[in-house]
Amino acid sequence: MQTKKCSVTFTITLAFFTFALLLTSEHALAQNEKVLFSFQGKKFSGPGDLVFGAGNLYGTTSQGGAYGDGSVFELSPTANGKWKEKVLHSFSGTDGQTPLGSLIFDAVGNLYGTTLNGGSHAHGTVFELSPEVGEVWTEKVLHSFSAAATEGASPFSNLIFDTAGNLYGTASEGGDVACVTNNGGACGAVFELSPTGAGDWIVKTLHRFNGIDGAYPMAGLIFDAAGNLYSTTSGGGPNQPDQLGTVFELSPSASGTWTEKVLHAFRTADDGNQPFAGLIFDASGNLYGTTPYGGDGAGSIGTVFELSPTSTGNWIEKVLYSFNTAAEGAVPYAGLIWDAAGNLYSTTSLGGAYANGTVFELSPTGVGNWTEKVLFSFNGTDGNNPQASLVMDAVGNVYGTTVEGGAHLDGTVFEIRR
Repeated sequence: MQTKKCSVTFTITLAFFTFALLLTSEHALAQNEKVLFSFQGKKFSGPGDLVFGAGNLYGTTSQGGAYGDGSVFELSPTANGKWKEKVLHSFSGTDGQTPLGSLIFDAVGNLYGTTLNGGSHAHGTVFELSPEVGEVWTEKVLHSFSAAATEGASPFSNLIFDTAGNLYGTASEGGDVACVTNNGGACGAVFELSPTGAGDWIVKTLHRFNGIDGAYPMAGLIFDAAGNLYSTTSGGGPNQPDQLGTVFELSPSASGTWTEKVLHAFRTADDGNQPFAGLIFDASGNLYGTTPYGGDGAGSIGTVFELSPTSTGNWIEKVLYSFNTAAEGAVPYAGLIWDAAGNLYSTTSLGGAYANGTVFELSPTGVGNWTEKVLFSFNGTDGNNPQASLVMDAVGNVYGTTVEGGAHLDGTVFEIRR
């Protein structure tokens, strides 16, 4: 498993089992799934996470666009129940290449995101898209990362704002060149971008991973109420030689420095390992996430986990669910979302009735256990290989993307009505 470079499509060979009863139930659920858009060739390819804005869906494609380097798109619902797509921006390389993270809006409707590659130094960018008169959007590169810089390089994930308008994100490479891992090389960083008031942005490195405290962060960050940051690293950790990834916390001080603490280091197959997605909180301050590998299932094909704080300042990890057979889903790269009733939702990139991935729900039983239910299995024509997190509308319908499949085999945007 690589940790320094991540391809857009992950291929894993597994033995998939299909049962008649599962196929029957999946057929019934399939009536609630609708492909809103199928990406095609050089125009689009490889969609990532979605975000809602004024009833429209916004997202990125890692490939395609006018120059083949990726795009930002908008999907708008029409009166006849269909969705109309519009390309807001096509990356050309110098202004970014291979956007993989989700987008975020600011208070006035501008979009912000990252690209893994491209920019002035070919190691990724942070960009802003601003709507102009006539439905035209203008792109501005806020920062270009350099491989030689210790600030980090190759941002893989989404950004978040603080209340003062500063942006925070992770860089999957760069940072500490003396990083100690099995793969060698620099291990990534956490950065902050602050507006100057004159239209420019200043980058500040909050933490450089050294391997022992984590390596290769692929996920975005979240804040708690006290202003601490939380996320995961896909590699590194104190449990050498395995170094199977971490959950970490960054805490600010009055002097402006930030202190990192490893809340959990993944250490065994049963524990789960190599998390790619970020975390979410519940109302009690517990953290939840996924790992695409590990678990106590026979194939080590992924987990959903919970981290709970203790009165001593430590955190206890509990595996809520291990994917045991590929029929119930396998290899969950995406993060989790809540519904109003306290159920968790996400996708698996593989598995299901047709081995093309699933949308699943985890429901608490009331005695500390969780029950998994496959809501939908992709069959290829309606999508294949979902790797992005889901978004939910006000009435509980979920939306997402697949990297492959659909009418043109280049991915889809889908809706599952509940």
